[in-house]
Amino acid sequence: MEPDPDHHIKLTIAVLCVSIVVGCSAEMPGADTVAGRWYTPDEVAQGKSLFFNHCASCHGQSAEGTTDWRTTDANGIYPPPPLNGSAHGWHHSLASLQQTIAVGGAQFGGVMPGFAGTLSEAEARATIAYFQSFWSNDVYARWREINDR
Repeated sequence: MEPDPDHHIKLTIAVLCVSIVVGCSAEMPGADTVAGRWYTPDEVAQGKSLFFNHCASCHGQSAEGTTDWRTTDANGIYPPPPLNGSAHGWHHSLASLQQTIAVGGAQFGGVMPGFAGTLSEAEARATIAYFQSFWSNDVYARWREINDR
């Protein structure tokens, strides 16, 4: 068998291709994240349990919230808004969403309690991952566009 005269060229090209793939993957979300999103399926699963235990009684099983969430009640209190991407929640940053979970909704005219003593920061993020999993790709893309500035 004769040696391949282009062996070094082919080897160099193969090494370059592998380097490009490895370099590109270092800038992409982890392989275990939900496609195009910041969170993992495990975070969504953990967040589902947390959401059902702490949030669903007010925000609904599918984060659908209250239909008339823009109108205050007789006491001037806003009802729980949808968190499924159909209300204003999608324009808040991740930090802002975490802050609201930590301190509650009184700052916005609501009665949601703060969960700082109940949920860790990671649990709050998992809860956000769960309700963001209901967001359409378009809503999520707009959220990223606003918050990646």
